[in-house]
Amino acid sequence: MHKGKNRFVAGFLIGPLGLYLIFMIWPYVQTFGYSFTNWRGQSSQMEFVGLDNYAELFSDSVFLRALWNNLLLLVALPLVTILLALFFAFMVNVGGRGGEAGIRGVRGSGLYKVIFFLPHVLSVVILAILWRAVYRGDVAGLINGSLIKLGISDPEQPVEWLNSPNLVLWCVAFVLLWWGVGFYLVLFSAAMQSIPREIYEAALLDGARRTQTFFKVTLPLLWDTVQTSWVYLAIMAMDCFALISVMTPGNSFGGGPDHSSEVMATYLMRNFLVFGKSGYACAMGVVILLLTLILSVVTLRASRRERIEY
Repeated sequence: MHKGKNRFVAGFLIGPLGLYLIFMIWPYVQTFGYSFTNWRGQSSQMEFVGLDNYAELFSDSVFLRALWNNLLLLVALPLVTILLALFFAFMVNVGGRGGEAGIRGVRGSGLYKVIFFLPHVLSVVILAILWRAVYRGDVAGLINGSLIKLGISDPEQPVEWLNSPNLVLWCVAFVLLWWGVGFYLVLFSAAMQSIPREIYEAALLDGARRTQTFFKVTLPLLWDTVQTSWVYLAIMAMDCFALISVMTPGNSFGGGPDHSSEVMATYLMRNFLVFGKSGYACAMGVVILLLTLILSVVTLRASRRERIEY
């Protein structure tokens, strides 16, 4: 009977598994193979070049600049996003004043969740177009226009937000932060709502302050959710192709000015579709894949701790 059941389950799984192998795993295998060739993407003709593409990568100043920009986003984006999302989620769920009803969130918490989550409903391309208008380098830009009205900025010399090598990457990082905080606020809120209110009330009765309650009660009980969120945000920091390619200046796929906002994904696409260096681009894809896997494993290992049951 068990054998029949296993064959029945295998019959349903073999189709989806086969499709996954064909459309997901096989392209990765092909990319790995192409990375050892000088394939130009226009024909099936190619020559085996061994590790030449990988050696060229780490002597390519543009690729190293893109890698550095990815690492900066990797450090700043997950940390700030999670801290803000945790703070807002804590205030929304348990930051209200206590009373006869015990611990409760701030008034209008449901509305705050909707407002914070709204940016995540929009596609990344729409966000890029909207924020490109906000960051316009003339008086018609929302930020420059506001600064000029307040007398902070000179109308003859408005700030070139997206054309400044020192500002453009942080402008992109702010948009990613603004876009992501709402989603993780809702995620952390859902996790907090599963924590019994009696735990918070007992902590307050024992004399714990709100800050102590957050670090001693909320954060340990949400650690699994925080850990998973960190991995997803790290993956987003390693990509962010759509936002940068639409939002930042540059001839093809953004990354300007002077590669100041270049990331590995935009440089990969430029080599693949514009320069015709498809084998070289495949080597970049392999490097991005390996870095993402290593970062995910290291993050999960480094943040692993004993699970707390309640």
